[in-house]
Amino acid sequence: MPSKNELKTKKNNADVSRFISEVDSPASKEDCFTLTEMMGKLINAKPKMWGPSIVGFGSYHYKYASGRVGDWFVCGFSPRKNGLSVYLSCDFSQPKELLEQLGKYKMGKSCLNIKKLADIDLNVLEKLILNTQKQLESK
Repeated sequence: MPSKNELKTKKNNADVSRFISEVDSPASKEDCFTLTEMMGKLINAKPKMWGPSIVGFGSYHYKYASGRVGDWFVCGFSPRKNGLSVYLSCDFSQPKELLEQLGKYKMGKSCLNIKKLADIDLNVLEKLILNTQKQLESK
């Protein structure tokens, strides 16, 4: 059993293609394949499963002031019942003007909740992903 401070969501060797192929909605499945191609190209990394339901790209090591350390993905996504959660490891206050141009989404605690990719501007999402990578590289 993991300790209280240990992250439950870790990179694993589960099959990403199989995970996406099991997505119920054909439209969501297509959106997942689109995000896989986009994020893989932008981050220059192969998709990896993080936990049972997140597809992540790249990774970085972090250490909080509290002393907690771990590894996390640069960007990723997870198909959900009501759409997609897109995870970006960045300070969302920085790309505020990009978020205003993104389109229809809701802000989650650490993600963007999007019903379908057709609701957003994919060029803006690409800029947000690149901004995330840039923020992480500057740390």
